[in-house]
Amino acid sequence: PVYSISFHRDGSLLATGGLDSYCRVWDLRTGRAVLFLEGHLKSVLSCDFAPDGYHLGTGSEDNSCKIWDLRQHKSIYSIPAHNNMVTYCKFAGTPNNSMLLTASYDSTAKVWSHKGWMPLKSLSGHDNKVMCVDCSWDKKYIVTASYDRTFKIVDE
Repeated sequence: PVYSISFHRDGSLLATGGLDSYCRVWDLRTGRAVLFLEGHLKSVLSCDFAPDGYHLGTGSEDNSCKIWDLRQHKSIYSIPAHNNMVTYCKFAGTPNNSMLLTASYDSTAKVWSHKGWMPLKSLSGHDNKVMCVDCSWDKKYIVTASYDRTFKIVDE
């Protein structure tokens, strides 16, 4: 099965992640897979294109998040992001000032800086798995959604 999908900002590419532990990048003009990104040890549950259009983030059941350079066709960062599977990863910000958000079965979400992908903040407070995380367009608020039947809004 395919677990995740993300459009490139120019609309010409689509990324998918799935049970087979691979992420594929598809050219929507031809319908063909143009990149086959392998490196995760378990299923890819989330994928998202970076605002710069040259990078892709993936979150996996192997508890890691990878940053892929689409020009080099390889993983350039492997982030040991959480103590349990990474359910969601999402870029926020602008091409020159982006950050990465991750959510996990370990009941936390995290915010990562762009330079070196160092953790900026860990968001706790849920009593169960965190399934999704997002950020307001101005990066003022971060919201998380959990299996504990709540969502939380954090003032960044």
